[in-house]
Amino acid sequence: MAELDLIEFSRSLVADVQATADAEATTTPEAFTRRVFEDLEQGGVVSNTFTAYHKAHGHEVHGYGIGESGESLDLFVTDFQLAPLESKLTKAQTETAFRRLLTFVQRCRDGLQQHIDESFDVYDMCAAVEKALTDVRRIRLFLLSNRVGTSTEVPAAHFDGLPVTHEVWDLARLHRHATSGTLGEPIAVAFDPPLACVSAPSSEEGHSVVLAVVPGQMLAELYSEYGTRLLELNVRSFLQARGAVNRGIRDTLLHAPGRFLAYNNGITATASQVDFVTGPNGEPTHVSGVHGLQIVNGGQTTASLHYAQSRDKADLSQVRVQMKLTEVSPDRLAEIVPRISEYSNTQNRVTRVDFSSNHDYHVEFQRITRSLWAPATDGSGQETHWFYERARGQYTDELAKARTPARRRQFQKLNPPKKKFKKEDLAKFVHSWHQMPYLVSRAAQKNFVEFMLRLEEAPPRVDVQYCQRVIAMAILFKSVDHIAAIHGAGSHKSLITTYTVARLSRATDRRIDLDRIWREQGVSAALEAAIHDLCPRVIRAVTNPLEGTHVGEWAKKVTCWDAVSRVRWDAPAALEAELLDHPLDEAALAGGTGADEGAGEEVALVPAEEWYAIERWAKETRNLEPWQRQLAQFVGRRLELEQEVPETQAVQALHVRSEALRLGFNPGP
Repeated sequence: MAELDLIEFSRSLVADVQATADAEATTTPEAFTRRVFEDLEQGGVVSNTFTAYHKAHGHEVHGYGIGESGESLDLFVTDFQLAPLESKLTKAQTETAFRRLLTFVQRCRDGLQQHIDESFDVYDMCAAVEKALTDVRRIRLFLLSNRVGTSTEVPAAHFDGLPVTHEVWDLARLHRHATSGTLGEPIAVAFDPPLACVSAPSSEEGHSVVLAVVPGQMLAELYSEYGTRLLELNVRSFLQARGAVNRGIRDTLLHAPGRFLAYNNGITATASQVDFVTGPNGEPTHVSGVHGLQIVNGGQTTASLHYAQSRDKADLSQVRVQMKLTEVSPDRLAEIVPRISEYSNTQNRVTRVDFSSNHDYHVEFQRITRSLWAPATDGSGQETHWFYERARGQYTDELAKARTPARRRQFQKLNPPKKKFKKEDLAKFVHSWHQMPYLVSRAAQKNFVEFMLRLEEAPPRVDVQYCQRVIAMAILFKSVDHIAAIHGAGSHKSLITTYTVARLSRATDRRIDLDRIWREQGVSAALEAAIHDLCPRVIRAVTNPLEGTHVGEWAKKVTCWDAVSRVRWDAPAALEAELLDHPLDEAALAGGTGADEGAGEEVALVPAEEWYAIERWAKETRNLEPWQRQLAQFVGRRLELEQEVPETQAVQALHVRSEALRLGFNPGP
């Protein structure tokens, strides 16, 4: 890193923090902490973070967070200096900061909350930490500093049986990520002792391959620490132990761990850099470490090892896993990794659909829908998610993380199974709406391939409104599917459904109000009646081929769509009355406000005083979680200072407000 760049970054950082502190009438350490929190949340390193300063004899803390999966408790201590380049953050200072932070955890467990005034933010923090200690599986301690640290690696520890890791985010690390544009650090692993390997140099530039055997214990620990970050380049998520392959993995781990190497196909991994130990002739003999590790095939094996150890208490000391490790230059990752995934997979069949999991469109669609709450329309007030399964098995994997029956019920309540849909489903909904039922009729994978080709030609802007409208297409499709069953579509129901949606879209010139369907989470009475009227006509056209072939082949042809398009049917008056004035064309479906703008603007419409009132009400009634109460206070303060609320917090705050209203909060006149 250039020294002048670091100096300039440091000066800019201090100036920005001071300006923020002055504007918000707060301290510079708190302003710095909040700034780093926002960066870490955007990078997916942490989630649900809150500042709350507390210092007493032997302990000090500046904030806390509960990991999004609920498995980790994160605690933060800040070292902010107005002249950060005049001194270094020493090893002794680093160790002291972490020791004081862990002492705070100890005192929370011992009832520190009882000695704190309920009106203070620290009270909520102590309550959240004490509660989290009974639920989480690990503790992560963070030291945030605008000085350069002389020792940034601190050994792991334990607290009451929970593993404790330490992360130093010093000036150099903050600068590195500010300039690289990403906070998702490559995974670096050191092998001690080094792994014996067989090297197979490639005749092509850009990659080389080695074969090695990895301890199963190490793979389990890597998954425990990094989770799905380890599988970001994988084509799918863990598929659970429901299939024959994964059940076999589990059975072998529990009953014949010494045979695992013989029975299992192992993993295929990539790395941007591999460190070797070489022999007398200069040939690699051992792998001592890797940088940028990704498991692109064998994610099921890796996750199975983790779950066997954590849930089944399996002894993995005798387990060994073969690894094919490909060193790939970063500029060729996108080209080579998908091919490795496709050609090396032999454990579970991976469909062509899986290989598009990491396309920007699907990643962004998943990101938005995970925090997109569908309106509650059944009178319960309980909002829910439409769960988009970007990679196969994600829903089951998330459900499996809920370790108790109560938590599983809660997850399914917020993410109903009937609202889960896959990439193939998304392609089916969109193509039906855009009047291409003949593609949908060619089976899921072929239809999806066509969908991806069209996506590359005209990529839409994936934002909140786009996601809402695609989900509205899903609601419409499911409604038609139900009605098609009523009208006796039988074994041809899937064909009848896509053709009915397409014919409905054509007859209305795509003027059906998808935004209304989203708001109401269902079709109107007039639209439902129209579908009942149209569906039998479509059934007759589709099930009576004009070309002497059977129905399934007939439905795949454009001529079938031509025949259905000629079916005489106009939108009934009742439906016509509620249609939009203009069609929802491609541009309209791709337009609208972005996710960042949508939630932030909606939050800003709620007065700051109402957010403060939510916090007071929640404390008085003991409703909401401590972090939710503090979030309400945080949002109120930002709005009072006429500052924007970050998108992540805005999305969560809207849900907190909805939850408060459901539980009886009255905002008043």
